[in-house]
Amino acid sequence: MREWPVQEAKARFSELVLEAERHGPQMITKRGVKAAVIVSAEEWERLTTPRKRNAIEVLMAPEARFDDLQIPDRKAYRGRRIPRL
Repeated sequence: MREWPVQEAKARFSELVLEAERHGPQMITKRGVKAAVIVSAEEWERLTTPRKRNAIEVLMAPEARFDDLQIPDRKAYRGRRIPRL
């Protein structure tokens, strides 16, 4: 990752954007201290779009998965009809 002083980044912004598109993230420094990172739109989408999890990941996840599951009251359940033979 190339580092750009903020003054150079401002002066050569178009080149900075091209470098981010072609070679990945570009670090911007302010007085030698890391201040920001420029990434391509494609990389930003990849980083911010949630990944679909497979069945094992869903089942093994620590968070609750059935918070919105509505379970009917047992007293209201009448059962099912069983046909006579």
